[in-house]
Amino acid sequence: MASCKPIVILGVFVADTAYRADRQPRMGETILGNSFKLGPGGKGSNQAVAAGKLGADVTFLTRLGVDAFAEMARRTWQDAGVKSAAIETPDSYTGAAYIFVEEGSGNNAIIVSPGAAMLISPGDIETNAALIRGAGVFVTQLEQPIETAMRALEIARGAGVTTILNPAPAARLPDSIYTLCDYLTPNETEAEELTGMKVSSVDEARAAAGMLLEKGVGTVIVTLGEKGALLHSKDRSEHVPAMSAGPVVETTGAGDAFNGGLAAALARGVEPLPAVRFACAVAGISVTRPGTAPSMPTLQEVEALLAKGDEA
Repeated sequence: MASCKPIVILGVFVADTAYRADRQPRMGETILGNSFKLGPGGKGSNQAVAAGKLGADVTFLTRLGVDAFAEMARRTWQDAGVKSAAIETPDSYTGAAYIFVEEGSGNNAIIVSPGAAMLISPGDIETNAALIRGAGVFVTQLEQPIETAMRALEIARGAGVTTILNPAPAARLPDSIYTLCDYLTPNETEAEELTGMKVSSVDEARAAAGMLLEKGVGTVIVTLGEKGALLHSKDRSEHVPAMSAGPVVETTGAGDAFNGGLAAALARGVEPLPAVRFACAVAGISVTRPGTAPSMPTLQEVEALLAKGDEA
């Protein structure tokens, strides 16, 4: 992807502490787990790693503490070819996440404590405005304060940068944010939260996406897990099936793989529909591997899967 425009991603790095067990403990109960793993995570950081491993020119904007987890963050980005625009924050801590993975299904439940990243302010965005204006694609999520994401989207939109908002974790949003989004990429749960409509099928996703278009979003892409994704805009509505790359090991990070893949494809000028197919392939490979950032595939792996054309 040498010819791609720069990508800037605003978001959070957290150290993932992943526990696998047969089930979650009940309140007051202690159970034995099957395994534990410490690794890099955070939606924004995972998305940056996904795009970086695909060969994109990506810079990640965040805040880190001054601690061992911050060192892990910088190593992770360096290994994936991601440029760091991290602001050191000695009076806080680098974020961490508790991830429970259900052994039988691979499904997960997560608690995120963002730490220093919750201190990313609109002032930090102003300081980095030139970086954002120089991007071809700007991506953010909702793990840092919404007002900070809003200011970054405003700056990007004002400069003609393609904007992607991944509204995760699920939250109610101010109406004024929607018109700043060229692309909005909720999953089923997030689409329900944003619209109040049930989303468990492609048709229900289409109805919810229609409501989000009315709020001012340019294009809505609802990610549907094993059902793939729905691309919905004023002039088209296309369901893209999931891409199967093998048995599902863990779904953690699949949404981040999708968003990083989408940004990487759009940054090199790919049209929206093939960009969604590309993103589905990135996510399809990521779920066949444990972990979040470590599960992100290379461009060669994604192109090989697309060439096979396997649909889940």
